Amino acid sequence: MLSRVAENIYWMARYIERVENTARIINVNTNLLLDLPRDTPFGWEPLLFITSREDTFYEGNQTPDEISVIKFMIGDRGNPGSILSSLSYAREDLRTTRDVVPREAWEQVNDLYLYVQNHLEMGISRRGRYEFLKRIILSTQQITGLLAGTMSHTYAYDFVRLGRNLERADMTTRILDVRSANLLLRQGEELTPFDNIQWMSVLKSLSAYQMYRQQVRLRVRGPDVLKFLLQDPLFPRTVCHCLGELEGCLRKLPRNSAPLESVSRLKQQVNAAKISELAYEGLHQFIDQLQIGLGDIHEQITATYFPSAISQQTQASAQTSIATPV
Repeated sequence: MLSRVAENIYWMARYIERVENTARIINVNTNLLLDLPRDTPFGWEPLLFITSREDTFYEGNQTPDEISVIKFMIGDRGNPGSILSSLSYAREDLRTTRDVVPREAWEQVNDLYLYVQNHLEMGISRRGRYEFLKRIILSTQQITGLLAGTMSHTYAYDFVRLGRNLERADMTTRILDVRSANLLLRQGEELTPFDNIQWMSVLKSLSAYQMYRQQVRLRVRGPDVLKFLLQDPLFPRTVCHCLGELEGCLRKLPRNSAPLESVSRLKQQVNAAKISELAYEGLHQFIDQLQIGLGDIHEQITATYFPSAISQQTQASAQTSIATPV
């Protein structure tokens, strides 16, 4: 297949995954703040750090209050990582590959883009935000299902899976890095109810709470959450599982030696990590290394399969990618 088509499909999958992840962390943050005391030092700024958009946000001299951050993350076209911007990029990528991707997927992305564009105020207000974000999450999952169920599993679909799982792994590491920064400082002490609530929010940000409780039949604890989200091979949003998916896709593609080596090296690093030690010291540095590794995988995929990718869109995409360390 043409490298341009492969590139567009890869980025389309990344953008769709990014939309779902952004909608989910906004939704979880909204619910979490309702459960915490008013004087708890926990607000909206962490969402900017999770998505690495703090510099862009503060360029506008904005205050990181709820309304400003929500507007910035949902509908600000000046933010390349906003839900509306990501859908716009995905829509354009699909428009140029409609002969490869099922028409139903294009229609679903287009409908979702128009819905978000026309209902931004609903997402900004607390009253309508849950339904607004719920529709976005369900629509992105429907797109993922449409692609899995109606697209031939050829090389083209492998690039869909590469984009989705690389974006997913990166978001998992970012949520762990930012959300656990304050919590792990107290992990040696008896957990308070609010600590439990915040660790639950880490899991819920990845829709992992129910599956975590099935695998770890104990109360929610920091080290257990870290081990599950980094090393569990079966849950679709853990780093280990996403790397396994990347490895499986690359093994089916030609000229795979360089990107496959990067994936295998990072997977070994994740599996060899001693979580009980990281929970006490060195987690931020470890996650930095994981994000550097994910960035290297992206670069290897680009160099191998998108050699003509020095286009205006790709340069913009690389700049808006969250495959670089915080």
